[in-house]
Amino acid sequence: MLPLQQQVSSTDSYNYLLFSPNGVHADGGDVYDGLVLRNEIQHLLLPTILFLHGAGQRGSNLDDVKKYGVAKIVEQQADFPFIVISPQCPRGEYWNIERLSALLDRVIASYPVDPERVYLTGLSMGGYGTWHLAAAQPERFAAIAPICGGGNPKAARNLKNLPVWAFHGAKDNVVPLSESEIMVSALKARNGNVKFTVYPEANHDSWTQTYNNPELYKWFLQHRRQAAVG
Repeated sequence: MLPLQQQVSSTDSYNYLLFSPNGVHADGGDVYDGLVLRNEIQHLLLPTILFLHGAGQRGSNLDDVKKYGVAKIVEQQADFPFIVISPQCPRGEYWNIERLSALLDRVIASYPVDPERVYLTGLSMGGYGTWHLAAAQPERFAAIAPICGGGNPKAARNLKNLPVWAFHGAKDNVVPLSESEIMVSALKARNGNVKFTVYPEANHDSWTQTYNNPELYKWFLQHRRQAAVG
């Protein structure tokens, strides 16, 4: 029996975990550089989540990525209705937009990803990565959900047409709540499509209840990629 998430090695982006509810896997062993399987099931394009982990999961062991977040959820839900891409950032580094972009290009070309329904989310360091990647390439995504992260409020002009649902713990002593508040306020000032959930009693771990909430995934599926508007 194949594992629920395949380990994929990449030479030009990040190594990553790949989950598909329809068993889009190579024949045994690890996958290398995203084997081209799309032509086998091109009639079925699936909604897809790009999940960015936090600083504690950096390294070279992809099993560490399964500790939290969407990569953990799909280990428990074989029928999870999204393709899930969970890259691993090397130790001592931070999420890099160019490498994430190359990874997303490769996966979209290799697997039955619906390009109109690609969603982005991440926690802590991955929350920052979510804000930054979405601001740099808002046209790639249908909706984003940054958790206990932050970004550049000047980038709100790039995000004003992108549905955003941000999450943070009110008692977070690692990433201050103000980091999310600044971004949400900047989006609201530009009439952005933004929701903000603050957990009054949560510390840094505002991701467990977020990713365990079916409403997040229902919300994702309400959105398709929008054409850019001036």
